[in-house]
Amino acid sequence: MAGRLKDRVAIVVGAGSSGPGWGNGKCTAITFAREGAKVMCVDLKRAAAEETAGLIQKEGGEAMAFEADSSKNAGVKAMVDACLGKWRRIDVLDNNVGIGSTGGPVELGEEEWDRVFDVNVKSFFLTAKHVLPVMERQGKGAIVNVSSIASIRAPRGVTYIAYNASKGAVNALTMAIASQYASKGIRCNAILPGLMHTPLIDFLAEQYARDEKDHNQAYDKMIAIRNKASPTGKMGTGWDTANAALFLASDEAAYVNGHLLVVDGGITTRA
Repeated sequence: MAGRLKDRVAIVVGAGSSGPGWGNGKCTAITFAREGAKVMCVDLKRAAAEETAGLIQKEGGEAMAFEADSSKNAGVKAMVDACLGKWRRIDVLDNNVGIGSTGGPVELGEEEWDRVFDVNVKSFFLTAKHVLPVMERQGKGAIVNVSSIASIRAPRGVTYIAYNASKGAVNALTMAIASQYASKGIRCNAILPGLMHTPLIDFLAEQYARDEKDHNQAYDKMIAIRNKASPTGKMGTGWDTANAALFLASDEAAYVNGHLLVVDGGITTRA
């Protein structure tokens, strides 16, 4: 099954990691490259994009790093122009950016609501806006949006109303694009990851444990709670998200369109 993306060009937005380790975007960019794609690694932080591109190049793959704020129109346009300038086409767009913010309707500030929606929804709208005309000219393309199981259920014990609502909007955006562009050879699907052990989770666990007397024990406790919450007994990883993205980007999913693929170890099967 090797070479599922041979000779294709993929843009992975959010291809860096928020810290040491393997995040969803970083794993996806490397997985795409291992399957033959030329990969544009895009991140808000240039160093993070360069790290991922460098790992691909060390394995003999072809990649380029690009710094862009995907919530800004000018940055997204520059990203697409740079990709076309180097490789002349775009076959796959993978949107991996996302931020969270705690609070319900009363507690959450308006500015914070807007910030979450700019990153989590507007960026997906803008990348599609600039990539879709390219794919339409080619007569083929695949878009993969990373959403969350928080888009279909509210987590217990934590209030993330802006995150919940923004990821729900990603699902709706995905299905609308899928419907509009299906006749033009373009597919659009979304991945809904569950509890994943990524660098962001390590960062949050460190923050949680920072003021605790026994830092290591507090960190291990938070990780254990997340592992226990999954029916499998452990969190997933960025590679699980990447493998789902590879399927949706490949011709194996040629008749999969407008689908919301849950990748959560079965946690959403629980009441």
